[in-house]
Amino acid sequence: MPETPASDPSQPDASAAAEASAPAQPGADSPQLPLPAFLSQPPEPAAAAPRTGKARPPLWARVLGKLIDPWLKLDIEPNEADQFQRFDDGRPVCYVLEDYGLSNALILERACREAGLPSPLQPMAGDPLGRRRAYVALSRRHANALGLLPGPEHKTHSGSLARLLEAHRRDPALDVQLVPVSIFVGQAPNRSSGWFSVLFSENWTLVGRFRRLLALLLNGRDTLVQFAPPVALRGIVGEDLPPERTVRKLSRVLRTHFRRVREVVVGPDLSTRRMLVDKVLAADSVREAIADQARRDKSKPEAAWQKAHAMAYEIAADYSHPMVRSLSFMLTPVWNRIYRGVLVHHLDKFKQAAPGYEVVYVPTHRSHMDYLLLSYLLYTHGVVPPHIFAGINLNLPVVGTILRKGGAFFARRSFKGNALYSAVFREYMAQLVAGGYSIEYFIEGGRSRTGRLLQPKVGSLAMTVRAYLRQPSRPVLFQPVYIGYEKLMEGRSYLDELSGKPKEKESIWQLLMGIPKVLRSNFGQVVVNFGEPIKLGDVLDAHAGWDGKPVPEDEKPAWLSETIDALAQNIQVNVNRAADVNPINLLALALLSTPQHAMGEADLLAQIALSQTLLREVPYSDYVTVTPHTPAQIVAHGEEIGTLLRTAHPLGDVLSVGDENAVLLSYFRNNVLHLFTASSWIAVCFLNNRRMSRAQLQRLGRSLYPFLQAELFLPWDEDGFAARIDRTIEVLVREGLLQQVGEDDGGILQRNAGQTDEVFRLRALGHSLQQAFERYYIAISVLVKNGSGTLSAGELESLCQLAAQRLSLLYANTAPEFFDKSLFRGFIQKLRELKLVWADGNGKLAFDERLNGWAKDARVVLGRELRHTIEKVSPDSTRTTGEIPAIAGETATGKDGTGS
Repeated sequence: MPETPASDPSQPDASAAAEASAPAQPGADSPQLPLPAFLSQPPEPAAAAPRTGKARPPLWARVLGKLIDPWLKLDIEPNEADQFQRFDDGRPVCYVLEDYGLSNALILERACREAGLPSPLQPMAGDPLGRRRAYVALSRRHANALGLLPGPEHKTHSGSLARLLEAHRRDPALDVQLVPVSIFVGQAPNRSSGWFSVLFSENWTLVGRFRRLLALLLNGRDTLVQFAPPVALRGIVGEDLPPERTVRKLSRVLRTHFRRVREVVVGPDLSTRRMLVDKVLAADSVREAIADQARRDKSKPEAAWQKAHAMAYEIAADYSHPMVRSLSFMLTPVWNRIYRGVLVHHLDKFKQAAPGYEVVYVPTHRSHMDYLLLSYLLYTHGVVPPHIFAGINLNLPVVGTILRKGGAFFARRSFKGNALYSAVFREYMAQLVAGGYSIEYFIEGGRSRTGRLLQPKVGSLAMTVRAYLRQPSRPVLFQPVYIGYEKLMEGRSYLDELSGKPKEKESIWQLLMGIPKVLRSNFGQVVVNFGEPIKLGDVLDAHAGWDGKPVPEDEKPAWLSETIDALAQNIQVNVNRAADVNPINLLALALLSTPQHAMGEADLLAQIALSQTLLREVPYSDYVTVTPHTPAQIVAHGEEIGTLLRTAHPLGDVLSVGDENAVLLSYFRNNVLHLFTASSWIAVCFLNNRRMSRAQLQRLGRSLYPFLQAELFLPWDEDGFAARIDRTIEVLVREGLLQQVGEDDGGILQRNAGQTDEVFRLRALGHSLQQAFERYYIAISVLVKNGSGTLSAGELESLCQLAAQRLSLLYANTAPEFFDKSLFRGFIQKLRELKLVWADGNGKLAFDERLNGWAKDARVVLGRELRHTIEKVSPDSTRTTGEIPAIAGETATGKDGTGS
């Protein structure tokens, strides 16, 4: 059921959070999509029983209500019965509608009856309206019968509203609650709806009686009725403003409320593509770029203008509401066939914060399904789909047109050397931000081939921030979104790319040939988690000295770059804080910790149970969700979707994954690696040490944490990570994996001796983080082996990658990201930020004895044999002749935000 929030009309100048409706009750923020077959339907909220003593509506309303009841099915918000108690606390209730209409009055009457609220078609006590009813409307429908011709302009305010306020002035005892009610007919599609109904769906046009009748007949079973929090009129009258001014103010606040709710549900009042392009070409920055282009080309200004016009049309979306609804019809059976379900969590929290904000969705990018799923989910839950920043590679014949009408706007791979294109694109983004259009882009740049969040590329963020600073008329809200899969459509292509094959270019034929295979596959369940929103204003307050005044396009404040980088990091941190742990994630964590990627069934069940205990006892964030299935159900699910292989054996069945599946499974382990950082770190410390003091474990953890934080986008500072280590130790002690002896220096921790089950489980916990620590030691070893002032940062990256790949080939079947160059780049960058290394006058990396101290700490954690192996395979640049070769397995990523 959609959960669109209301802004509070009693607070016209407050923040969007204050304007939103009250938060949902616990457990009400994880609805499944209301789609048959595709998802199991959540139970309908229990409507409050009709209360005794309520007067019945008049006869005409009961008769007409009976006539339209078969054509109506209402989704009523809020969807918790006890939230309606505040609407009826003994004070009279008067409902406010955006516009008057007989159908709206009948829909309101039925919604109040189902919710157990007073009837709007009976007068309030004393009948202060003088019209024997308990609702008012801000405007009337004045269109002609066919809704084709405009009618007279609307009145500035409702006369009934003025009479109600005047009644409060005459009677000090009168205290009416004003309840704004928004009604949308035909917003959310379902499979029973006809294609023709798209033409009569809800929009910004004020239609006439005939079109409204057709809308009810075609779309009445998709009607949303949303009650906003009540407003006490006594408090408004108590402001002692002149009567006419009070009416105007209240009317303005109510109109603003209804407009904001309509923007969330239907979307902004969209201009045509042509009008938006005209605004872009008329901007001063674009006109200057056109003039510069004409001078460079030695052509006429008209020719340069035509070139800019063609660029703008190549970029611009052509959003079509009928196309969006049509796509929703087509996608529903596709989701039914290929997915076993889609779960949505925390959407209500976002919808409470969204009204009044320009929303920028920043989801993870792991599949081409990401933007289709997110737009579809938003639309079916009563939120307008965003305009999507897409790569020009997706502008395929037919497909590109469909995507463009669904809200996609396209960007070339690079803007370098094309000042005119850059000016046009930046201005288009600025117009979207200024116009209140919601936007979606992927700050990772391209799809992650390893399952980790990629380091952000900030080009699209910079354009958004600059657009806001240039015209700060509407606050901006960034909404992180985590999308978790159990199986990826692109899994095979990712495997090929990680093995060194070039990325295949998208084509219409490739798409068409792949459809039958996709429709025959089972891709498990998908989870979409909405993370904690980030307000751009808060980031600017924390990192910038901005005074709130507009910043011209050609001006670049000193704080801008740092602010954008901080915003990008906050987004990635909040994406990780909204992770979902599905059955495949837990299976991958357990099975990939063993050399043969196999476990006895009892061991596998115990390891999954341990992971679930850690997630439950030391929660990462309130936004993280964990599968509710038991370990046995998780194993059964893994077998069902073909991830696990079972080998029967008299001493107990063995569950395993093949080598190829193991590489793919590393993708899903990496999705949730950050959730187990503290437990993995503790386990790593005991892989080669039986005893260690708690104080030493904490000191080493603090030393290592900045590198883990940068790589995994962790949310704590060093003290927070240390506290998390302490809490995790208590769980491991309680589970019997560690014992605490003595109290000196915080106590000594020790693991069992020999090869007990507890030691096996502890080693499995530490396996994933051990690979990260090995990478760090490789970088230190290569740097120290070659000496201070010998290698540049780029040369060090390449040599580290060579060493890691050789270590993987000779000694272990390691996951492909083990030798991902970008991970070494991030580690080296963090070394530079901490001043452990620095660039000398020749651009080479210099260091001092502090690096040796860091390497000495590594010896405490890594075993002697492994350290010797790393030092042996670490290359010496003096012995590496010629150019350093490209390494197979480098992660392929696209440019910023292009969704490759």
